[in-house]
Amino acid sequence: MRAPLTSLQHTLQSFGEISRFLREGVADEDSRLMRDSLAALSQLIDEATRLRRAGADAAAITGRVADLARCAREHQLFLTGLGSAWHALYEFGAYQQALRALCSAIAAWLQALERHSSREGACFRQFELLAWRTLGEALLLIDMYEHHSDPLSDLAEAAPRRPAGWQRLRAWWRTVWRR
Repeated sequence: MRAPLTSLQHTLQSFGEISRFLREGVADEDSRLMRDSLAALSQLIDEATRLRRAGADAAAITGRVADLARCAREHQLFLTGLGSAWHALYEFGAYQQALRALCSAIAAWLQALERHSSREGACFRQFELLAWRTLGEALLLIDMYEHHSDPLSDLAEAAPRRPAGWQRLRAWWRTVWRR
């Protein structure tokens, strides 16, 4: 039985740890493909962030951020091909919105890097903030998808529901009047 994402999220402290976690998940084919695509995105976020924090040269950071921009666009395209079970989830729309915001932040950071802008630091901070938000939304989306496609969750829904209080009272009242 797989551990729910919510019990593991508190241990995910870096983008690299999220990437590793996503690759380890056991799930159906659609979920595995989503995890793989997201793991690739998370890995590039981690690499770009590490390069920037380590003070690598601007060309190395710019190259990695350009790779990240391409990967984010590919991930957006991948999302359009997911099945209706994904698209039916409320969290899917929230994730797409967060991903669009992240893509905009990546583009702004890349442009600041290419122009050697004094706003590069602010663009990086905005990117990092949105990266955490986007990956959080993605983990929630995966958790909801896997929960809804989990056969055990279907058993709980199929169990007979206990009658409402007024229904129990009405049934009791009928038995009293029949005596």
